[in-house]
Amino acid sequence: MAQIVGMKKTAIIGASPNSSRYSYLAGHRLKAKGHAIVPLGIRGGVIADEDILTDWPESIEGLDTITMYVGPQRQPQYYDYILGLQPKRIIFNPGTENMELEKLAHEKGIETLEACTLVMLSNGLY
Repeated sequence: MAQIVGMKKTAIIGASPNSSRYSYLAGHRLKAKGHAIVPLGIRGGVIADEDILTDWPESIEGLDTITMYVGPQRQPQYYDYILGLQPKRIIFNPGTENMELEKLAHEKGIETLEACTLVMLSNGLY
């Protein structure tokens, strides 16, 4: 399957099947803009016709971006996993900002942004 140039495969950490959650909306908007999504959550369900993975894969081929929807107090258990995926960037959505993880990511050469995935998509800045 050929990947469209400019499209960014995105892992959604904290994916929820609840349609009122921002992670759910982000999944739908990312897919609508042509980006492949890999929803990762603690509960199963579906976002934009993609199963939410509760058994997270060791690696994600072609991963560009991780968009965070897990609060900083629950992130430390995922540090090794996130850094091990070696994304090009991590987006810390509002309420997920974490200076410790940002520092660890920078040490691994991973770009970090404190931004809103939904706003980035609507402004063409994703």
